[in-house]
Amino acid sequence: MDHRLIRTFIAIPVPESVFVLQENLKNTISKKTGKVRWVKGNQLHLTLKFVGDTPEESIDDVRGVMQNVADQMTPFKIFIQGVGCFPKIERPRVMWVGLDGEIDKLNHLVTAVHDGLDPLGFPRDEKEFHPHITMARAKYPQKKTPDISSFLNTTYDPIPFRIEKIQFISSELFPNGPVYTILGTHFFGNNLL
Repeated sequence: MDHRLIRTFIAIPVPESVFVLQENLKNTISKKTGKVRWVKGNQLHLTLKFVGDTPEESIDDVRGVMQNVADQMTPFKIFIQGVGCFPKIERPRVMWVGLDGEIDKLNHLVTAVHDGLDPLGFPRDEKEFHPHITMARAKYPQKKTPDISSFLNTTYDPIPFRIEKIQFISSELFPNGPVYTILGTHFFGNNLL
């Protein structure tokens, strides 16, 4: 029997206003200073956990766990606010926008996702969860390091972001970027807010 592995992750879809924000941010990084690849609009999301190689026969189990997690959550609000990069401005790999507001509830959700997936053989992340939405990436080696100082100096009004569902998504890698497929959308239990 063929045991196909699928790259998967758990994420939250972002509000439309993030696409507009990204368009505005694109003007802050000059193409003359090194290359960055902007995340395609339909692929912007808030990653809760990169699950990684998932056996096809485990997909339903993961769906079940995610529904269970969602059933125990109630919708909450955070704000998209601020910008930053990983690991450092001198050699940025990931340019992101930050999150604020009920981050404790977001952290609780991430913990619940990890607690649910751990027994299925998907161990917790070693790195601490750092809530952000990736806007662009830079790959090295390249001739020049992108100058992202004006990106990092950008200010904008906080964008409200209501979190009411999580998604289980597969990611297939292609030369022109990944293609995402939603394997499950799980709405939070008390969706009456």
